[in-house]
Amino acid sequence: MNSPSPARTAPSKRLPLLAYADGNCVAAWRGAGRVTAGQMLGDALRTAEAMPESRHVLNLCADRYHFTVALLAAILRGQTTLMPPSTTPNVIAAMKAFAPGAYCICDDAQLEIDLPRFELPPGGAAITYDVPQVDAQQDVACLFTSGSTGEPQPYFKRWGSMVQSMRAEAKRFGIGPGHAVIGTVPSQHMYGFESTVLLPIICGAALTAERPYYPADIDEAIARVSSPCVLISTPFHLRTWMESGDPAKLESIVSATAPLSVGLARQVEERTGAKLLEIYGCTETGQVASRRPSQGVEWETFDGIRVALEGAQAMASGGHIEQPTPLQDVIEVLGDGCRFILHGRTSDMVNIAGKRNSLGYLNHQLTSIEGVTDGVFFLPDDEGDEAITRLTAFVVAPTLTASQVLEALRARLDPTFLPRPIVMVPVLPRALTGKLPREALRTLAEQARAQRAKGP
Repeated sequence: MNSPSPARTAPSKRLPLLAYADGNCVAAWRGAGRVTAGQMLGDALRTAEAMPESRHVLNLCADRYHFTVALLAAILRGQTTLMPPSTTPNVIAAMKAFAPGAYCICDDAQLEIDLPRFELPPGGAAITYDVPQVDAQQDVACLFTSGSTGEPQPYFKRWGSMVQSMRAEAKRFGIGPGHAVIGTVPSQHMYGFESTVLLPIICGAALTAERPYYPADIDEAIARVSSPCVLISTPFHLRTWMESGDPAKLESIVSATAPLSVGLARQVEERTGAKLLEIYGCTETGQVASRRPSQGVEWETFDGIRVALEGAQAMASGGHIEQPTPLQDVIEVLGDGCRFILHGRTSDMVNIAGKRNSLGYLNHQLTSIEGVTDGVFFLPDDEGDEAITRLTAFVVAPTLTASQVLEALRARLDPTFLPRPIVMVPVLPRALTGKLPREALRTLAEQARAQRAKGP
């Protein structure tokens, strides 16, 4: 795993930690209660004073306000916040190797993590609103993707590029002071980190502490705040919300993590009265472009960003993206690279309920299990864009049962990517080249489905 951050070439400057006009501005909603910018800054400074000495911290707080306070405190202490793709034992072991001396902050007493643990101090009163300035070149976060080798791949994020990116999003979507940002996505993933945590504190909107998941939770979250609402969500959550009954009204909705169908986009807008916008991006680059899917298929890049093809490979550069970065999708570039059409993801990538992974990584974890001699994950063809995707795993393991394989995978994979079902087979239908033709896997899946229909 490579640990160095990108070479620093830009001249150093300092940018404010918070963008609220004064200490009385509403910076967060906790339930129906308001938290002022002065209170948030006070909580962050008190937490920073109590934090242990370290270069790295894992921020695992589920409460978005707790997460934000811990993030701000880490920035003030010059500590980089690590955000791994999951908290499975093998990933935590990789984090310990990547960042010796790292510790974690968590607000869930039931979550067991093999790292030293720091408890957030109780919240306190507001303080004089004297906003600290942060070096634009400071590495404030490091997010990880999972590569085909099985090792999480780190991507450092600097304060200056994050501020530039969030200002571009706020300008594009018209989000700022007076708005409340509600998110169904966790803070620890790139989309949630950007749009539910950084966006509010950098553009002066109010974040919300809770992460609603079920439709009723979303409606209640919208009803609790008195400000115009922006919902940061995913196609999966939006589809479930639309199927639940009469959704609440709000000003705007932002979706990401998977392409949103035109039909669902129009339904959401008609029933909520909101303007629905969509973000295209990835952990490597952060946000790249946006569109309004009910109005057309073209994506428009954020300020300063261009997309270009190098052969068949799409590359993004400019704006907050510090160096040309490959995109893991099939893209048709239009004009000067400010617009493009997305034709689909590369075959190796899967998105399930807002989380992204590669089939290569999943296969590596499967075949690393002792007793598994061969194995492969398979994504069925009959899953729609907003359906609940279920991965299948075909496994050759003469000495193991499907239950034993599943148990071994639990220690290696985020629960989202656990296969349902696991099909034990005597041999995989590999071609002479060693490859597994998709048609052969499709046939295996159909046979397994027919066998399950017959019953034991």
